[in-house]
Amino acid sequence: MHTSTLLPNLFRTEYSKMVAVLCKSFGLSNMQIAEDIVSDTFLLAAETWGKKGIPDNQAGWLYTVAKNRTKDYLKREKIKQEKVEPNIQMGQTETYQMDTDFSEKSITDSQLQMIFAICHPSIPTEAQIALGLRVLCGFGIDEISSALLSNKETINKKLYRAKANLRKNDIELVFPENTEIEERLDNVLTTIYLLFNEGYYSSSKDQVLSKDLCLEAMRLCLLLMNDNRTALPKVFALLALMCFHASRFESRKNAQGELILYYDQDRNLWNEELILRGEYYLNRSAEGKQMSKYHLEAAIAFWHSRKEDHPEKWEKILQLYNQLLQIEYSPIAALNRTYALAKANSIDAAIQEAEQFNLTKSHLYHCLMAELYQSQDQQKAMQHLEKALNLVRSEEERSVVLGLRNRVAVMGS
Repeated sequence: MHTSTLLPNLFRTEYSKMVAVLCKSFGLSNMQIAEDIVSDTFLLAAETWGKKGIPDNQAGWLYTVAKNRTKDYLKREKIKQEKVEPNIQMGQTETYQMDTDFSEKSITDSQLQMIFAICHPSIPTEAQIALGLRVLCGFGIDEISSALLSNKETINKKLYRAKANLRKNDIELVFPENTEIEERLDNVLTTIYLLFNEGYYSSSKDQVLSKDLCLEAMRLCLLLMNDNRTALPKVFALLALMCFHASRFESRKNAQGELILYYDQDRNLWNEELILRGEYYLNRSAEGKQMSKYHLEAAIAFWHSRKEDHPEKWEKILQLYNQLLQIEYSPIAALNRTYALAKANSIDAAIQEAEQFNLTKSHLYHCLMAELYQSQDQQKAMQHLEKALNLVRSEEERSVVLGLRNRVAVMGS
């Protein structure tokens, strides 16, 4: 593999590990120092490997250089007394040694601690996502800008403010106390869930980047699952949910990057292995006594993975939405429940219920009404789609509404 291809892959897999370990030693208040050392390490790799060839153990090479760069930094800046004194031992020869442990256990522990630090309740959600993509997932500024449909300047400002928040609140890179884990875990799972959604529902045309976002969110959830302290039922439920959704990733967009609605997707493109994994994690999530929104959303996603002619499919989905809305109401869940009501009960019942929603300023509401009316009253369906077109905010949304309009037009012709 050529250096130009290998290094970006290594950056994605190793950057977050190296930063987490170095932050364990430097402290979160000096995250920028850790990031600079890791970035310098990758720059040296680009220069050296291009001239001398790629080493057999690339990760080991990076870790060794990062350790040496850390020692050089400590000598040059002499920050040992005020920042990292507990982690430094000064020998007779005036050389400094920092506990830079790149063992597998150290990397895993450091990343878990970093997850909880970045998802600290004092940090705004948007900043958590940007910082998570950078520090937990190893995304570059350009990638983060593309993923969040923003620009580099805005992303840099978000990252700067997030790091300032870490310093201001004196947030430490430590694992929460046992009594705090479950409460803090809710915030962590919310951030991971949002990271996944940024990829899965992204309007970006870069499908590779969108898929990478989803995979990184799943990787972070796996880190939680593989630690006894955080292997709780709601973690398994969230991982199950992401597996079910990710199983349909390849079928959700066409070659032009346009969204393909659920009932138009090619089921042959669904990843059966991910569906089976989702079923396994969903079963594991049932071992606890508490029901979270992730349990219900995962169960809904499970039934969506069943074939359309399954006799219980839509009735099960309807009942699960009933429970979900009791736990956490959202307009989107209410609209989805109404669609399930139409499939499980009757279109007339669904229309009557939908008309009670105060969501006329949502294009999704009008799309649902068009779906319900398309076999009942094509004229009303078209009227709702025209209203939806006036409310869309992106080209992807417009493309979906136009597709629905074409469908209704064909049915009425």
